[in-house]
Amino acid sequence: MSTLRALLGGIVDYAGLFPPAALDMPAAVRNYDAYLESGDAWMLGRFVVPVSRLEELDGALAAASAAPPAEWRVAALAGTDIETDVRAARAFNAAHRGRAAIDVLEARLASPDAIAQPAQLAQLARLARAARDGFTVFVEVPVDERVDDLAAVLGREGLNAKIRTGGVTADAIPSAWQVVRFIRACLRARVPFKATAGLHHPIRADYRLTYAPDSPTGVMFGYLNVFLAAALMAEGLDDADAVALLEEARADAFERHDDAVSWRGHVLATAAARRVRERVAVSFGSCSFREPVDELDALGLAPA
Repeated sequence: MSTLRALLGGIVDYAGLFPPAALDMPAAVRNYDAYLESGDAWMLGRFVVPVSRLEELDGALAAASAAPPAEWRVAALAGTDIETDVRAARAFNAAHRGRAAIDVLEARLASPDAIAQPAQLAQLARLARAARDGFTVFVEVPVDERVDDLAAVLGREGLNAKIRTGGVTADAIPSAWQVVRFIRACLRARVPFKATAGLHHPIRADYRLTYAPDSPTGVMFGYLNVFLAAALMAEGLDDADAVALLEEARADAFERHDDAVSWRGHVLATAAARRVRERVAVSFGSCSFREPVDELDALGLAPA
């Protein structure tokens, strides 16, 4: 297995239901089935759906004309009623054995400003208890100065972290320093993380923020920048170099080898890439699957 395949295998959680794609359920289901059958399925992760739309997903799966090439893995976004949503996820799994299985739940803090308050801590403990036995849980947290405390709490409760790396407006994109601070906090707390939003492209650059013809643009992170930064930070890269890597806009600064991938002399070996994906940086959600895959190929970086 090449290092880049180890670093990027199964990395794209397909979120076609969400902006800016915002597809309807049947279209998103058709796309995911097609991606599973494509030669690029090695890079495909989970299908992302809100728990509130599981009935729609149930109907779309029932209407699908053919059995899938593989059982779907599903990430379900929970609302505020955690216990009810966990029960809905378990019921979905029971009804779709062999066809689709929710193994990841994603949630937001009810009030990030109150992380040290008993009510907030109780919410996280309740989430951890409800999801025990069957679900990995990612909790979206802010990327400000509270992130070390938040990561520590998540680690104590056996929960994972989620970072929002972009959105449909430029002000939704965090700074490189904020992303590095988040990753460092996760590493300290030994909390795996996933990312969401704004990672359609492999390399950092100025891109359109939506698919509208008159869309504004913004400087978006590349997913290769983010995940290679996390991997190299886990191997000892300091924060200043990590910021430089996150801000790297030259594709030729990244080199692919059979047994390593490197950036400006910093080398990541295959075994380290596998460890990072298992223990540190898990996946990212994207409303497009083709953009991340096709652009990697266009840069000549796709593994053979």
